[in-house]
Amino acid sequence: MGNRVLITLLVLAGVAHAGPTGRVVGKVAVTEANGTPAVGAEVVVYVVGGPSEAAEPPATAPAAQIAQKDRKFVPELVAITVGESVIFPNTDPFLHNVFSQSAARPFDLGSFKKGDSKKKDFPTPGIVDVYCNIHPEMAATILVLPNRHHVEVAADGTFALDDVPAGKWQVFAYTRRSEKPASSWIVVEAGKDTQVSLSLSRVSEPEHLNKYGEKYHDTGGNYR
Repeated sequence: MGNRVLITLLVLAGVAHAGPTGRVVGKVAVTEANGTPAVGAEVVVYVVGGPSEAAEPPATAPAAQIAQKDRKFVPELVAITVGESVIFPNTDPFLHNVFSQSAARPFDLGSFKKGDSKKKDFPTPGIVDVYCNIHPEMAATILVLPNRHHVEVAADGTFALDDVPAGKWQVFAYTRRSEKPASSWIVVEAGKDTQVSLSLSRVSEPEHLNKYGEKYHDTGGNYR
């Protein structure tokens, strides 16, 4: 669902230089396939392809977290910068597994019980779809982005991306189950707000295979 497009954009994107900055602000509208508003959709806005004369200093944000809670990954969408890590704590009273077969970062953290937590680093830009080998309904996505200019969209669809270096950028909005990211070219001016509106449409969660490349077996509900 647009993964190849997204990965290509991430790999080709440059990192931004220090200097005059502006702000990118706006709103993202998300609808389901039938045209109704997507309630509770998690959305990330990010910019790529801007000035690249010099590398920006590394981000100092703490590691992101995707918890295993009530047989769900919470949150189901996380954006990090290349070189950062994600922590996966299990808060459910039964075993979970965390794995990905995505080209950008295939991994398998094995099974772990309540109270345990495992961590994974992500050195390569791209999109990483994450699943649980025990519970097929669990799915999440990690966007590993080439720079730190990304932000989560608020519940009302609004966002503000601060400290974006002045210059020409391509701004993207992404949500899980979207066929492809929404995008627009913008020019950021120093000390000014650049307004942008984007729209996304989601489809149903696609069926996926387990970590062995097979269909999930019927557990009969014994996994809780």
